[in-house]
Amino acid sequence: MSWNPALDPHCPTGDEVDAIETVIIPRARDLGGFEVRRALPAPKRQMVGPFIFFDQMGPAEFLPSRGMDVRPHPHIGLATISYLYRGRMHHRDSLGTDSWIEPGAVNWMVAGHGITHSERTDDETQKDPMPFFGIQTWVALPEKNEDDPAYFEHAPVEALPFIEAEGKEVRLILGDAYGERAPVKTASEMFYADAVLQAGAALPLPDNHEDRGVYVVEGSVDIGHQSFEAGQMMVFRPGDKLSLRAGAQGARVMLLGGATLEGPRHIWWNFVASSKEKIDAAKEAWRAGDWENGRFQLPPGDDQDFIPAPGR
Repeated sequence: MSWNPALDPHCPTGDEVDAIETVIIPRARDLGGFEVRRALPAPKRQMVGPFIFFDQMGPAEFLPSRGMDVRPHPHIGLATISYLYRGRMHHRDSLGTDSWIEPGAVNWMVAGHGITHSERTDDETQKDPMPFFGIQTWVALPEKNEDDPAYFEHAPVEALPFIEAEGKEVRLILGDAYGERAPVKTASEMFYADAVLQAGAALPLPDNHEDRGVYVVEGSVDIGHQSFEAGQMMVFRPGDKLSLRAGAQGARVMLLGGATLEGPRHIWWNFVASSKEKIDAAKEAWRAGDWENGRFQLPPGDDQDFIPAPGR
C-alpha cells in the first residue's frame, strides 16, 4: 500500500472501531468581508488521496468592482480546480488561457513544472451584487509528473456525469465513481463529486478507492450514530463499506479521495513538491522575475502586476 499519513497496519478492523478515522474542523480566515475555511492540509491529515488543499470560499456577496482580485502568482507540482456553486470568476494563465469559471463547470489547471495564473471577479458588465460560493482544491501530482509541462482543460457542466435517484443528485467532477468517469484527464486515480441530498436520502460512498473523505457544505449528514454539520470534513478508514444519510434539512456534500501518493509533500506558498530542492528552485525562479526567458511567465492580458514571493 502506498503512503498514508494516518494508517497504522496494526489498527483494529471491522466492527472493532468506528469507520471514521479523522474529523477535520476547517480553520476560518477573514479576507476582508470574504471568509475562507481551510480543511486541508490539517494537523492530522496532509492529504485525502491526492487532495492536498481544500478551501471553502464564501458564501459571500460581491459588490460591482469590489470582488475577488487575486493577482498573477505561480504554482508547481499540483493541479487546481475551483468549483463554484454561485457566482463566476475570471481565470487567466501563462499558457494564454482566458476563461470564466462558471457554476458546475470544471477548469482543470495542471501546473507541472510551472504555471502562473490570476483569479478575479472583474466582469465590467456586472451592475448588481453577485453572490459567490465555491470550493477550491489542489491535487498533488505523482512524483513522476511533477515536472511535466503545464496544461489547462475545461469541461462544461453538461459534459460531467450526472446521477439522479431516490432523493439524491451526484455530479462527478473528477475521476471515477459509481460506474461513471469524468471527462477531464488526471495523472492519478481519484474521485471528486458534488452531491445534493434531500432530507433522509442515503448515499453510499464509492468503495473502489483507497482513501475517501466527505466535506459537508450545507445541511447535515448522519454516519452511523453520529451527526455532522456544515463545515466539517470526515476521513474514512480504507476498505469499509458505508453510507451517509442527509439530516432533516437535507445536505450538500463534496466527496473526495483516491489513491494515496508515494510519500508526503512539501508545501511552501503556492508550491507543492516531493523535495525541498524543487521548492527552492521554484522560489528562486519566481524571485528572479525573468518573464521573457525564465521558468515563469505572466498571463497575457494580465501582466502588469504580480504577487511577490513571501519573505519567509
